[in-house]
Amino acid sequence: ALMTLALLCACGTSVPLKAPPPGSTATPMQTPMPVAPAPQRPVPQASFAHPARGATISHFDGRLNKGIDIEGRPGDPVLAARDGRVVIVTSALPAYGKMVILKHDETFITAYAHIERSLVGENEVVRQGQPIAEMGKSGRDRVALHFEIRKLGIAVDPEPYLRGEVN
Repeated sequence: ALMTLALLCACGTSVPLKAPPPGSTATPMQTPMPVAPAPQRPVPQASFAHPARGATISHFDGRLNKGIDIEGRPGDPVLAARDGRVVIVTSALPAYGKMVILKHDETFITAYAHIERSLVGENEVVRQGQPIAEMGKSGRDRVALHFEIRKLGIAVDPEPYLRGEVN
């Protein structure tokens, strides 16, 4: 019995063992221990908030789609994904329809395209979550917001930023 106890201890068991009563031929019994829950990973804080409610209907691919498309209804609010300043409200790029571009810092800008109506003007300071436009379809067959994040001028996949996986 002591040999069994020694072998179990040598194997690195973390469950305490009860020694049998003196004079008994029984082998040691394991005492059940409550299992501690696995440590929870902290939920990362996303530095970019979702710019609209609705399902993502088109994902970033870096070639044909430089952002994501989020479905919606005409007039649904489009929200600033992060604090920033409006650098342009334009319809100059036909492929994007009417759009708003925000500069957040020296690294990031965001673009909100195919909007029906802008609620902000150029040089206006906006806060994360503030309505900046209304969803539309400008030149498309359905209502959807096209959203891009550009890091140092290069389009990056917005989804990891929106999930808080990348800051």
